[in-house]
Amino acid sequence: MQKTRLAFSTLALATVSASAFATNVMTYKSPTCGCCSDWVDHMEQAGFTTQVENHDNMHSIKQKLGVSGELASCHTAVIDGYVFEGHIPASDIKTFLDNPPSGAKGLAVPGMPLGSPGMEYGDKKQPYHVYAFNEKGQVFSYNSYHQE
Repeated sequence: MQKTRLAFSTLALATVSASAFATNVMTYKSPTCGCCSDWVDHMEQAGFTTQVENHDNMHSIKQKLGVSGELASCHTAVIDGYVFEGHIPASDIKTFLDNPPSGAKGLAVPGMPLGSPGMEYGDKKQPYHVYAFNEKGQVFSYNSYHQE
């Protein structure tokens, strides 16, 4: 009986941990954007469950979700009510979701920097920043990658 309880408790804990991590990512992207698809693959490889919705007018999606022009990239994702704009590394998203900064609406990597997830191009890499932003439009540095 004792072994059965231990086995059940271990199984229950494993199930809760796995389901807590299998976070659903809703990604909005242009139907013709290959780098967006590569970022979705990056997220899946990191253990996220993904859905993709193609849109011809990404500007309206970004406006609706509160992504300013200065933060814009090619795709926008929503996870647990938070907004993730552009080629953000999955590790930064996991860290953010584990402990969201107070008042933060999401994260963004503006533009399409070479070397960011989904923007790999051989050994070419650019430095880039990950920013947190809030409902008021304020932007804060979250992480940076100084690649050579």
